[in-house]
Amino acid sequence: MLPAHRTEGEGFSIPQFDLTPRDVDGFLGELQAFHGQFRECFARSEPREHFFNYMVGQFSALERKSIEPMARHVDGGNIRGMQRCMSDDVWDEDTMRETYHDLVANEMGEPDGVLIVDESGFVKKGQDSVGVARQYCGTLGKVENSQVGVFAAYASRHGYALVDKRLFMPEQWFSDAYAERRHKCQVPEEVTFHTKPQVAADMVKAIRNEGRLPFRYLVADCLYGNSPDFLDAIDACVGVTTLVSVPADTRCWLQRPLTTEHTYTYKGEVRAKRVVASPTQTPLTVTALAESLPSAAWYRRTVSEGTKGPIAYAFARKRVTLCKEGLPERTVWLVIKRTLGASPTYSYYISNAPASTPLRLFVWLSGMRWAIEQCFEETKTELGMAHYEVRKYPGWHHHILTSMLAHFFLWHLQIRLGKKAPALTVSQLRVLLEVILPLRTYTVPEALALVAWVQRCNHRAYLSHRKRREMGGEIARSSSFILLKYFL
Repeated sequence: MLPAHRTEGEGFSIPQFDLTPRDVDGFLGELQAFHGQFRECFARSEPREHFFNYMVGQFSALERKSIEPMARHVDGGNIRGMQRCMSDDVWDEDTMRETYHDLVANEMGEPDGVLIVDESGFVKKGQDSVGVARQYCGTLGKVENSQVGVFAAYASRHGYALVDKRLFMPEQWFSDAYAERRHKCQVPEEVTFHTKPQVAADMVKAIRNEGRLPFRYLVADCLYGNSPDFLDAIDACVGVTTLVSVPADTRCWLQRPLTTEHTYTYKGEVRAKRVVASPTQTPLTVTALAESLPSAAWYRRTVSEGTKGPIAYAFARKRVTLCKEGLPERTVWLVIKRTLGASPTYSYYISNAPASTPLRLFVWLSGMRWAIEQCFEETKTELGMAHYEVRKYPGWHHHILTSMLAHFFLWHLQIRLGKKAPALTVSQLRVLLEVILPLRTYTVPEALALVAWVQRCNHRAYLSHRKRREMGGEIARSSSFILLKYFL
């Protein structure tokens, strides 16, 4: 997963860069061929063209990559058409996903591939977008008005890419009070409330059952590692080794305790329940266990090679039995990672790996969540994944899917270029791709007409908002008048 110039030979060697103008000239043909892979997923030519123009807009250098600026910037762009394509047109998403997974498998697939599960937040100001609510937004690290997507990424030594997505719908969105909003946002009737770990579990099972993406390992953060639903789902994936984070207050035993049946009387009835046989066998928190380990239990290991040099941590591991509701549950590896220095911070993981698993596998997997974090950063900063202004359920999925495909296409170019430029980044590839995109150029009269049109649109929007606020004020004043008459 690391560039060759950082893993072979001298770490400080200058990376090779042998790209020519001819290589860049071929990018447009590559993009058109890539777009052609999804031709049958659209019933008509118009949405197919809007889909292509939308992706071109995402590759452009626009600061804000929402529909209106992209449509004005792309040659042949149409604002209303692109809006309809994203929000209302029917896409064969199942076929698109299958085609996409085949492409990822062909370019990046390996038997020891890694599936990574995580979430990402999208800050929103209004209340009308599907799934929006005050909820924890990982992008900001706090509770904020936002939408949250649950994602799966695929990584191997060839690269990384987002491969699936689901919009998390907060529980209040399924109440009667939100019925009108669900209708306006075109939320399918079959969509019901699922927690984020349940959403992730469904996603993992679907990818495994389809069998298009080969993977042997799965990693996830503590939101999912703390969920029995998610752990049960990945245990059902036979042959998959997991490494999932767990919270610091997770409790466990170093030796599996014996249990016995305890009888008691409740409301005149004799009942029984399982309890730990010895009350002195209390479980430890993983934090207490980590602090009790001697220095000989820790091993310093390099996780990866960063842009500023090696990234190293200290690791320890123990076979433990997890505690669930006071009773022993599954026996797993507990892997503990801590930073180096005088005031270390700790991270905790559990794994279903066999008892004979070497430490180096855990060290490698502990650094793999970096891949999905890179996916989020690159699609948001380079391709405008967070710039969307669609409000409907289909629109969110269409936009996110297009962002995922655009990101993968940049990786496709990087893989195709091979040894010519091994250090080429996604950001640099987008810059190179931009110079051959079919972007619109304006004459002075056309630019003046465009500015005048934008001003008319802005004024109409202003009048609409003003009218809505005045109507709201009238309703509020009428309600106050009625209340005053009633009480007086």
